[in-house]
Amino acid sequence: MAKAPLPFPKKQTVAIIGGDSLLARELRELLEAEKHTRVQLISAAAEDATVLTADDEEAVVMLPLSGESLEGTTIAYLAGTPASSRRTLKLGAKGKRFLIDLTGALAEQPGAQLRAPSAEPQAKAKATSGVHVIAHPAAIALTMILTRLAAVAKIRSSLVHVFEPASERGRRGIEELRKQTVGVLGFKKLDITVFDTQLAFNLLARYGEEAPEPLEGIEERIERDTAALLAAWTAMPMPSIRLVQAPVFHGHSMSVWVEFDTNVDTKQLSRVLTAAGIDVRPDEPPSNANIAGQSGLSVGAVNADRNNPRACWIWMVADNLRLSAENAVAVGKEQL
Repeated sequence: MAKAPLPFPKKQTVAIIGGDSLLARELRELLEAEKHTRVQLISAAAEDATVLTADDEEAVVMLPLSGESLEGTTIAYLAGTPASSRRTLKLGAKGKRFLIDLTGALAEQPGAQLRAPSAEPQAKAKATSGVHVIAHPAAIALTMILTRLAAVAKIRSSLVHVFEPASERGRRGIEELRKQTVGVLGFKKLDITVFDTQLAFNLLARYGEEAPEPLEGIEERIERDTAALLAAWTAMPMPSIRLVQAPVFHGHSMSVWVEFDTNVDTKQLSRVLTAAGIDVRPDEPPSNANIAGQSGLSVGAVNADRNNPRACWIWMVADNLRLSAENAVAVGKEQL
């Protein structure tokens, strides 16, 4: 499992942009556990201050996204929409505020750094300002598992099927899948605003043509982020990746095939992964449902490929929201 994050050494105010998003909820839980941190929730829209009801039924004030609401904050976690991330960049461009983007919207900005501390070989140099973009959680998970497996033997090639949860499309994705599930069972017309096709009780290789964000674009981002993260490691071949949209609410599931230069023992693989802090479940493979709210990676069904003595299959799951949030908080703590 992932190591517990170090505490903030001094009290300061950090902002979460898109304070009502699924990612914001994860960030808030992690940050509010720190006694030396004050969390300020900011809306993804430039509107008047809003009162929302949090999950624990506590009334919380969420400020509008403006220069005034960002005053006094040293770190801004961008967990809203791509548009709100770009707006925050403009609002904070003149200051020394550190921006940590969980939306991927600022990846093309000059000087932006792709980050994933749990998948990096060593800590980055401390900085007092700048833009750090958190890698896609699937790319983080893939880099973590492949680099740990490379400790057993040199990897020759790998292939991965990534099953994407609806929560990667935010609350709108979750709500659309819920409504579709009820609609299919009730023989009603389906809401297809996010996916532009039926996702409930279905697997998708592509979204409909009118979907706001095409699935192939997300697949390309996972490939780019994985390639960038693996570049920091010695002689790590790029895996072949296929992204499939699954009819599940939370958690990435991945079927990973790895071929080594030599024959491998699956029991040895399991021991190496366990020693690296990965949760190995030999008896009952993990699922995206029972990984919810947990840190790190869980693997199971570590089986030899019956047609290739140098290859093996691994089933892996991770809480996508928790993985992104924990890496973002780790980046924030580097700056203090």
